[in-house]
Amino acid sequence: MNRRLGLIVLCLGLGACQSSNPYVASAKPLPPAPPQAANTFDRSAYPAAPRDYSRYRNWAWLNGQLPNGSAWADSAQLAEVVSNALDQRGLRPLHDTRAPDLLVSADLRQETRLQQVQDDYGYGAYGGYNRYGNGYGMYNSVPIVRTYQIQVLVVRVNLFDAASGQPVWSASAETGLKGGELERGDALREAVEKALAAYPPS
Repeated sequence: MNRRLGLIVLCLGLGACQSSNPYVASAKPLPPAPPQAANTFDRSAYPAAPRDYSRYRNWAWLNGQLPNGSAWADSAQLAEVVSNALDQRGLRPLHDTRAPDLLVSADLRQETRLQQVQDDYGYGAYGGYNRYGNGYGMYNSVPIVRTYQIQVLVVRVNLFDAASGQPVWSASAETGLKGGELERGDALREAVEKALAAYPPS
């Protein structure tokens, strides 16, 4: 009896599936675009065009001022090193009243860093012959960590598009400070070269 009842319910369910669908697909047409849409260009909908670094040929200091010096190196020395590094990258300083392609700023500071050095020392060597055979080895190793304060020179160079004012390049680099005045001049050149090493980006 239960089997027949189940079969009847199943047949009624299949019969209900054969009835017509009461839902009818319908769609309203899209409203027309506003008249100003044909003349409006949305730049935010597109990726920014890649920057053409080859169009930058000359430069001038930002706000017409040399970079600030420090007790370690004066303003003229920093300006000369940055100018030489830019010259190696095909950027020439502009000395007349024409508008430059780039505006340049640079700053220099001295900072203290902590540097850690680890040494592993072993203690207690033994060796020789005993009743268990030959034995050699070292039975204790102790790591010793030493912390030093070192002085580093940090240089930051910033390049801006002179027409738009947008930043084009910004990088900083540091190098260790040691030795006399000659060695410090080499450290300054090394830090500026590191900061501009990847300019122009490929």
